[in-house]
Amino acid sequence: MTSFVRQCFAGLRLLLVLTVLLGLVYPLGVYGAGRLMPDHADGSLLEVDGRVVGSRLLGQGFDGDQWLLPRPSAAGDGYDPLASGASNLGPENTDLLATVTDRRDAVAEREGVELAAVPADAVTASGSGLDPHISPAYAALQAPRIARERGLDLAVVLGVIDDATTGRDLGFLGEPTVNVLQVNAALAMLD
Repeated sequence: MTSFVRQCFAGLRLLLVLTVLLGLVYPLGVYGAGRLMPDHADGSLLEVDGRVVGSRLLGQGFDGDQWLLPRPSAAGDGYDPLASGASNLGPENTDLLATVTDRRDAVAEREGVELAAVPADAVTASGSGLDPHISPAYAALQAPRIARERGLDLAVVLGVIDDATTGRDLGFLGEPTVNVLQVNAALAMLD
């Protein structure tokens, strides 16, 4: 019987230690680490004039030729975080090829360029469907249209795009990207 009682007390001590560690110390540690990087922990929210307009980490749709347009979304009805996910269509799927062709035609017509000038990210969705970034090439392709629609000098629009462009992570990982929400927020502040 004493062996059983000893095992019960050992189990109870282990329960108490793990409860303190995993129920108090760990959550407080994670919370404290989040407070060291509040922008990241709070969702990287972007504010304009004291009003939250979105997250730098989630794409959102924009309508109108005065805006920098994001890449297409495969997430539900466009940038729906509850429907995040890829289309799972392969590169030889006829539906995907037709969609990409239609998108390329639409982008080329809207921007007034040849089909060959349309970058891949202008016609394909990201894996999550929520990517907030586009390539600098796609952003530069849209700059003349935005400048024309907003009555701005092209150099001003390109400067706004350049300010929202980030380079490769650690200098060699990935590709440079442009955050669409940051560009559109900066463009809205120019009005």
